[in-house]
Amino acid sequence: MDQRKNANVLWFDELKREDVDLVGGKSSSLGELTSGTNVPVPYGFATTAAAYRYFMKVTGLNEKINALLKTLKNVDDSDELHKICSQIRKLIVAAKMPADLAKEIGDNYDKLAMKMKVNEPFVAVRSSATAEDLPDASFAGQQDTYLNVHGRDNVIQKVKECYASTFTDRATYYRVKQGFPHEKVALSAAVQMMAFSKASGVMFTVNVATGDYTKVMIEGSWGLGEYIVQGTVTPDNFVVDKASGKISDKTINNKNVELIRLPDGGVEDRKVPEDIATKPCLSDEQVEQLASYAKEIEKHYGCYMDMEWSLDENDKLWLVQARPETVWSQRKKAGKMSKDTSDEKLTTDHKVLVSGLPASPGIKHGIVHVIENPEDIDKFKDGEVLVTLMTSPDWVPAMKKASAIVTNNGGMTCHAAIVSREMQIPCIVGTASRGAKATAVLKDGQKVTVDAKNGVVYQGVVADMVKKPEKQVSAPAAEYFAPTATGVMMNLGDPDLVDRYKDLPCDGIGLMREEFLWTTYIHQHPLYLIETGHPERVVNELANGISKVARAMNPRPVVLRFSDFKSGEYRNLKGGDKFEPHESADLLGWRGASRYYDPKYIEAFKLELEAVKKVRNEYGLTNLNVMIPFVRTVDELKKVTEIMAEAGLRRSNDFKVYMMAEIPSNIILADQFNQYIDGYSIGSNDLTMLLLGCDRNNDTVSSLFDERNLAIKRAIRHLIKTAHKDGKTVSICGQAPSEYPEFTEFLVKSGIDYVSVNPDMVKATKRNVARYEQRIILDHATGLGRADTEDYDW
Repeated sequence: MDQRKNANVLWFDELKREDVDLVGGKSSSLGELTSGTNVPVPYGFATTAAAYRYFMKVTGLNEKINALLKTLKNVDDSDELHKICSQIRKLIVAAKMPADLAKEIGDNYDKLAMKMKVNEPFVAVRSSATAEDLPDASFAGQQDTYLNVHGRDNVIQKVKECYASTFTDRATYYRVKQGFPHEKVALSAAVQMMAFSKASGVMFTVNVATGDYTKVMIEGSWGLGEYIVQGTVTPDNFVVDKASGKISDKTINNKNVELIRLPDGGVEDRKVPEDIATKPCLSDEQVEQLASYAKEIEKHYGCYMDMEWSLDENDKLWLVQARPETVWSQRKKAGKMSKDTSDEKLTTDHKVLVSGLPASPGIKHGIVHVIENPEDIDKFKDGEVLVTLMTSPDWVPAMKKASAIVTNNGGMTCHAAIVSREMQIPCIVGTASRGAKATAVLKDGQKVTVDAKNGVVYQGVVADMVKKPEKQVSAPAAEYFAPTATGVMMNLGDPDLVDRYKDLPCDGIGLMREEFLWTTYIHQHPLYLIETGHPERVVNELANGISKVARAMNPRPVVLRFSDFKSGEYRNLKGGDKFEPHESADLLGWRGASRYYDPKYIEAFKLELEAVKKVRNEYGLTNLNVMIPFVRTVDELKKVTEIMAEAGLRRSNDFKVYMMAEIPSNIILADQFNQYIDGYSIGSNDLTMLLLGCDRNNDTVSSLFDERNLAIKRAIRHLIKTAHKDGKTVSICGQAPSEYPEFTEFLVKSGIDYVSVNPDMVKATKRNVARYEQRIILDHATGLGRADTEDYDW
């Protein structure tokens, strides 16, 4: 053992899982798979913790790194953390690898070539920290992996870069927060034959969404597996029953991008052809083969496992990593395993059974157990939804078992509300005050989804409310964004992306484009659906998509823009030919408000209004507001708001109606438009087009299209002044702030209330707005600010 402890390199078949202290979790797991199981594993070797420590000692890096770490005063300051970690990594990469160690690594790479009978093989060089992948402390993924590495010198260089990844921002932050001493973590580099993946992914021997250990869960996508971990693609999902070995559920997604290896080394991003992107990346037989490997590995390790797999160009499956799964393993130890819910029949309907006061937030699903008599408390089982008149202190034992609690009576300070908040159990109280007693409506044994964030109980297990969240990549440190007087909102089209972006530091959704819901979920023209007797599909599909965003963002506001298709776009929906005119310039034709009151279209618009009412009134998502696009005249706005009022959607303190400001008349007559709305959102794309007389879709004049033109700035400045005079707000949802940060500075100085930008620009805009506001304060205080030489008055 002493000899192995001092070795600089160990081959996979020399390693066991208990060798974490020698080569880290990743390398020891590869060794265990190779030496202890019959599953196919790409062969290779690992540099050891001893080699890492030798490198650090000979180069004198330990002293330099410790000195830098002592200057780290606040690990939560992401700028400070990044600065120091960057300096440390540069020191390591710049240091010369000791000649004897470099030779040993290179010689073993040559031996791998001989064993595999390949000249200068392509390998993956994977970092493996000695404190990584432990069942009680998952450091997985916090160090680097290099794919498709080719040649002796490149391998040695990548080993050194792996060493440097010991001090990534995220890994350093995590060690500090978890109390792991830096000097006790050493890096091993696993040098492993590349599995040239045409598809790859991850696999668990427990359903990580539910904790159901009777299932194997497999996710996969085209190309190399890194894009699944990063969340770049939404992978296919397969659930396999362990007992039968058969697939019990599968979801095939659009995997339109892949990471592929290059012939001369390295990798690149590539678009997947449309006809391939939506096909399963694995056949059913391959899925079941992978599941059999998973069961063998779980049996060998004796615990739930988290694995990575690859399907090579010859359709051979490989296991490229295996480690103990952490989350559900810990819950199992603590006796908190969930019952089997993976076979629950999911519904996409949002049928409201009962509503009440949202006393303790959270969303849970389960089986209803109605208890009206306290004597029946002992019949209550773990994981059930407790439904009763009201709770009292002697109900606490049952409450602790509940997945959620619903009561007929009580307010926000009743016993059920207070105790459920303390125990972090979703709870809805006072349903009788909202029109129906929960004990009368909900029945024993009934499956329900409890949305206690919004005070609504739905029939069945609602798919989009209980689905597994996308794998999140933790930030290296808590990012700080200074509060700003100017709100920073986010533009969003696809509701399925809201989970990815909801935690961005935005103040709400400034523009939710309804058109995306039509082209993604409905696909059919609304008048065609009315004609064929299915208007309810419009209401339900719109409500489902809208509520997904409103629910995720709640209590932050969401502004839905009513449909703004052009006639040519509507014609592309099924059945659209019959109802749409052929317009030579539909960009300036029958669109926006002009449709809503038109006798030919008004019934379709009323369906949009019904969807908004359903989200606000039935689902309780009162953070939803609306916006009317392309309003040419004041009379048009009056007509549309009257239709809305007749449908039960009237402006109030809790319901705002905004108007797109994208036509010159909106600016010129803002003092008259003000009376019908709560504010404006500037559509800088159309506004620029119509002010400059420049078709934004015409390449011939595209060079003239510029939102920063003084004419547009004067119009915006005038609108803000006129709107503010009557107490109305002004936002902007066009592309200008996303493309031109300096345009955002103009908007802030002009007093705009909100700036709404694309998700990738939220953080930068938040910081920019804070900086611009500070500059305004500073300039005002000193009187020495730079003069703006442009004249914005007209």
